[in-house]
Amino acid sequence: MADHNALPLVILAEKFASLPGIGMKSAQRLAYHVMSMDRTQVEDFAQALINAKDNVHRCSVCQNLTEREVCPICSDDSRDKSVICVVESPKDVTAFERTREFGGVYHVLHGLLSPMDGITPDKLRIKELLARIADGGVEEVIMATNPTVEGDATALYIANLLKPLGLKVSRLAFGLPVGGILEYADEVTLYKALENRNDM
Repeated sequence: MADHNALPLVILAEKFASLPGIGMKSAQRLAYHVMSMDRTQVEDFAQALINAKDNVHRCSVCQNLTEREVCPICSDDSRDKSVICVVESPKDVTAFERTREFGGVYHVLHGLLSPMDGITPDKLRIKELLARIADGGVEEVIMATNPTVEGDATALYIANLLKPLGLKVSRLAFGLPVGGILEYADEVTLYKALENRNDM
């Protein structure tokens, strides 16, 4: 923002700009919008941020974000616990749940393998996945990582760990565009990708 703007407003815009997908122009609009809100609205907004940060954590089973010890999906007895859909982030769980077609459970890795960025297997929630499988009852693992170099490398790495265990390991069919991001895919595309998944 220009030098003629108040410093607190500049700092606020910079904080918005540090969020993914928010450029400086959008950040400036958000900062000006906050200034047009009354104090109660601003306090409610700030409290919502703090509450989310303080009360949301990883599910002890699937690593998805929840405010409970075990998330609603993992604690739902109607879900098929024999099928685990492995995804990169909690946003991907939300995308699949919008389809209303997947009846299994999830496992969130919280990232993808990327040695260049220092993201190695120990930085992902792979050991938690292996522990779930060791508990028994799992028959199929669907690798639902994005169809990118990192997504493919992660899927292949995990598939190689799981195949000796005698599990069916499948990969989403490429109804999704290569280089695409799951959270932006429409429900029909995600459903078709699930329906046409292939063995690895």
